[in-house]
Amino acid sequence: MSEQQITAMSHDNPFFAPYSTPHDTVPFDRIRVEHFEEAFMEGIRRDNEQLAKTIGNPERPTFDNTIINSDEPTEGYYDLLGRVSTVFYNMLSAETNDEMDALAQKMQPILTKHANDMRLNPKLFERIRAVHRHHRRLTPEEKRLLDDCYDGFVRSGALLDEAGKERLRQLTEEAGMLSLQFSQNLLKENKAYTLHLTDEADLDGLPDTAREAAAQAAREQEKEGWVFTLDQPSYGPFMTYSTRRELRRQMYMAKNTVCTHDNSENNADICRRLVNLRLEIARLLGHKTYADYVLKHRMATNTRNVYRLLDQLIEAYRPTALKEVDDIRRMARKAEGRSFELRPWDFSFYSHKLQMERYNIDSEMLRPYFELSRVIDGVFGLANRLYGITFRENRDIPVYHPDVRAYEVFDRDGSYLAVFYADFHPRKGKQGGAWMTEFQGQWIDRKGVNVRPHVSVVMNLTKPTDEKPALLTLGEVETFLHEFGHSLHGMFANTRFESLSGTNVWWDFVELPSQFMENYAVEKDFLRTFAVHYETGEPLPDELIDRIVRSRNFMAAYGCMRQVSFGLLDMAYYTRREPLDGDITAFEKKAWERAIVMPQLQDTCMTVQFSHIMAGGYAAGYYSYKWAEVLDADAFSVFKRHGIFDRKTAQSFRDNILSRGGTEHPMTLYKRFRGGEPTVDALLRRNGIRKTRKK
Repeated sequence: MSEQQITAMSHDNPFFAPYSTPHDTVPFDRIRVEHFEEAFMEGIRRDNEQLAKTIGNPERPTFDNTIINSDEPTEGYYDLLGRVSTVFYNMLSAETNDEMDALAQKMQPILTKHANDMRLNPKLFERIRAVHRHHRRLTPEEKRLLDDCYDGFVRSGALLDEAGKERLRQLTEEAGMLSLQFSQNLLKENKAYTLHLTDEADLDGLPDTAREAAAQAAREQEKEGWVFTLDQPSYGPFMTYSTRRELRRQMYMAKNTVCTHDNSENNADICRRLVNLRLEIARLLGHKTYADYVLKHRMATNTRNVYRLLDQLIEAYRPTALKEVDDIRRMARKAEGRSFELRPWDFSFYSHKLQMERYNIDSEMLRPYFELSRVIDGVFGLANRLYGITFRENRDIPVYHPDVRAYEVFDRDGSYLAVFYADFHPRKGKQGGAWMTEFQGQWIDRKGVNVRPHVSVVMNLTKPTDEKPALLTLGEVETFLHEFGHSLHGMFANTRFESLSGTNVWWDFVELPSQFMENYAVEKDFLRTFAVHYETGEPLPDELIDRIVRSRNFMAAYGCMRQVSFGLLDMAYYTRREPLDGDITAFEKKAWERAIVMPQLQDTCMTVQFSHIMAGGYAAGYYSYKWAEVLDADAFSVFKRHGIFDRKTAQSFRDNILSRGGTEHPMTLYKRFRGGEPTVDALLRRNGIRKTRKK
């Protein structure tokens, strides 16, 4: 379809025409909710038109006329359905409202049916299978695309008989609706709870930053006093510093019983059904469990290797984790008396006290040195030292909320590399947590033009108040570095096909670039580049940096066991061979008990708010964080050996991993950078579980 035809379709809907914005960025300032449905339906119509054209082609199926249609590439500029879907679903997570939620409910079955219509079309699959069997000599990247395309159709049911295909349609449509409902329930429940305090005595122990943020939240809600929420910048400090044990209990129970209540947002039935739907999908496609289905396209390859890693970590870390918990229990009893029973809502409070006793350091001491604009300078400066890239804010690039900043990114030679969006603070229509996404991926078009990516990181960092700018904790700096690592993976993408570029890699490899960047958060030479007091301009004292470095492994074993427990829970759900029934909470307690080092509360439940494995794509894949942690520790050991800012090492990391996307097997890429396969040794040494050998 020509540009003139597209433009003529609608003078109003911005999705139907070239964006005419800097770097063809999304024109958020011109998009209204009603534009989405119109663009969705037109995108489906165009897909169907293209499908008919492809399967009706009388020529012999080839890589060029079937896998990438040379007349109008699937991955071309006017993939309307892809364009509108990307914007809509990014907004559904970052800036939603009731109208958007309702439209998502309406469109979900329509879009799932359309995806099934494409994947289960027998004529299209026959052409793809013909190309897979007989094709011209392909480049490695073309071969990877062809294999992924063929496997994708097979894994989506292309080899099933008609009855099987119909059943698969039913299962995937229901799973899609339930995943959406899960996320919407979670957002509503998280945003519904507030702890409203009017007695200043109830703020005892809280630092000024937490008090000021709570006062501002109250003013925004037109209330007197102070308001605390379940958003991490509010919840975390309250649980760490409040001396009011009963209030800590209330906050903890609110957080850990989200979506368990007897109301329309209860997710228990949804979780049970999602687990069972995925089991039936896996069986229909010839696998014993859903984990078997998923792990076929993962570095781990099978459940045995996943459990080997989790078991290895339990054996190595659990004894230290139990000792860490016992140390906190002793600290609490020292303060409260020998009969004091440590409860989950006490853990952060007394953990902080122990950290202060041992290292005389905490988040509030560091906040004045981590003012957001300076942290941004530090993170961007790190990218410049490693890779030579620079960032320049461009206020002419439209954004979807005033909190969002848009930057142009330029490579070492000054050429344009990417657009980078950063969305920093929590708000009403935004999911909790932090993530990286794209509004445009990278690919090389028919004319050889390297279309550069538009990458976004979305976080929930401490907000500025009327009294102070946004002052971050060290943990929030780590979060920024983590998501920025994902963004570098996207920005450095340099592949021919969009579906293989950037973060389009296997899930147990995708966390390597992000977790790798977290290593810098406790490196002296990095902290010295940006950490200065927001009022005095004084640099973060060396003595305080030394305390940060010494305390880096405080509660590291406990943190590892927490992640392992989530991995065990995930695998327990998705290695099942029989449908799940009964109580979700009881199942959860048993599933992860090998990694639990604190007594469990019977009326709390993680599963019903565990977005990663229920609605976020990590089903049978949560182990990926620990798998990638082995990789990131091993990779960073190379930088430690050659220098943490060594450009030669960084260029190798960029060339062999960050720019290659999913064009080759992840281990092939990693070994090309590292020179061999990783071992768990570097992780154990980094966490102090295994001592570094002295020469």
